[in-house]
Amino acid sequence: MDFLKELGIKKRNLGASTGLKWIGSKDGGVIDVFSPVDGKLIASVYQATEKDYEQVIKKAYEAFLFWRTVPAPKRGEVVRQIGLKLRQYKKPLGTLVSYEMGKSLQEGLGEVQEMIDICDFAVGQSRQLYGFTMQSEREKHRMYDQYHPLGVVGIITAFNFPVAVWSWNAMIATVCGDTNLWKPSSKVPLSAIAVQNILGEVIEANNLPEGLFSIVIGKGSSVGEKLINDKRIPLISITGSIEVGKHAAEVIARRFGRSILELGGNNAIIITKEADLKLAIPAVVFGAVGTAGQRCTTTRRLIVHEDVYDQVKNSLIKAYKSLKIGNPLNEKNHVGPLIDKAAVELFVDALEKVKKEGGKILFGGKVLKGKGYESGCYVVPAIVEAKNEYKIVQEETFAPILYLIKYKGDVKNAIYIQNNVVQGLSSAIFTNNLKEAEEFLSVEGSDCGIANVNIGTSGAEIGGAFGGEKHTGGGRESGSDAWKFYMRRQTNTINYSTKLPLAQGIKFEI
Repeated sequence: MDFLKELGIKKRNLGASTGLKWIGSKDGGVIDVFSPVDGKLIASVYQATEKDYEQVIKKAYEAFLFWRTVPAPKRGEVVRQIGLKLRQYKKPLGTLVSYEMGKSLQEGLGEVQEMIDICDFAVGQSRQLYGFTMQSEREKHRMYDQYHPLGVVGIITAFNFPVAVWSWNAMIATVCGDTNLWKPSSKVPLSAIAVQNILGEVIEANNLPEGLFSIVIGKGSSVGEKLINDKRIPLISITGSIEVGKHAAEVIARRFGRSILELGGNNAIIITKEADLKLAIPAVVFGAVGTAGQRCTTTRRLIVHEDVYDQVKNSLIKAYKSLKIGNPLNEKNHVGPLIDKAAVELFVDALEKVKKEGGKILFGGKVLKGKGYESGCYVVPAIVEAKNEYKIVQEETFAPILYLIKYKGDVKNAIYIQNNVVQGLSSAIFTNNLKEAEEFLSVEGSDCGIANVNIGTSGAEIGGAFGGEKHTGGGRESGSDAWKFYMRRQTNTINYSTKLPLAQGIKFEI
């Protein structure tokens, strides 16, 4: 395939890089990467060993000692060039993301565009790493805070966004003066290798040191554990399941490191009786079936007022019947495959569990077979009548299952249902009632990190801080003031008088 050649993907690829060259032994085992689109072998990757990891982290730390001294706007210039390179490689990289992960080509290209957008954002941020001046209680004293580069930032990403989530962290960390060490998901390592090759062009053109952008592709039980235990890495950003996040957070906390946790979501949309259904239905469908239900912001629960429940249900079934399921590289298709057969098993198992608890499958739920579905990873997205208290509804199933839940009375009842799960990532309400919208956004409203009115749960912009509360982990990445977490904060006081007054009026004479 031409796009593989253009991105420097070989039949056999090494699993560790310091930015300028690929390193590593062939002793860590091989990952054979099969596309969920057609089941074909794309390429293979030699997994990095712990010895390879040591080479990479040493270079990353050495590069940090240099990079922290480079003025932030000049760091931003390097990120600007990365954005230009990504524009150049947008089509082949977006195609690889789609083919390796299974999301639609539009979404693959959109993911690369998200990388470009965060580069643009970070370039501007490089001139706004600001601190504040405070008023001192002592005469002729100036007090202010400032932010300094933190160190090597570890980035652990999940399969559903092979490249974009890395960029949210890496581009902000880079302008903040940090270096980056990336451990991508072993399910989609080729997209990460392609990005590393693109970065290499910028590093070489600017005569930058090895280690500014590094990567290790390897087993979580070896390389992954070494990374989260490494005292040389003061901050690790982790995207993954709640269980993975719990383990990593405990390990990192024991060594007093920082972690940014982006974990599970069980996102809900509330549709009140005063909603514009022409606006709501397309948002629900995209939120529920986009990326085949494998986004952390996927709409998993739909909480609908009883007065419009049947109308919403019928409209959804009609919309789902029109979905085209198939090869995601064909832009006419709406839904591609799940990432692998294990994900298909989770989909089937969840539907069996919800039926046993009393749920009713209104549409979908089948595993597709035959021509065009040879990989065994294609399913028909499901709509299920359910209750919020069902055990399986309380969990996050990373698949296209939409639970339809009825509520009665005031919007407070819908908000209670929405909040009554352990996850707290994304949420939305559709209503034309100002009071309902404001209540949803109030302190008594949604308890999620993202709360939207008259748009869905999926498709966050890079300008806002991304992340959630409760078991979602509390982390924030991307826009707003998320940059502060990638730096160390320092308070400074300067005495420019000839006296030494103490705070709080304390007297000390010798």
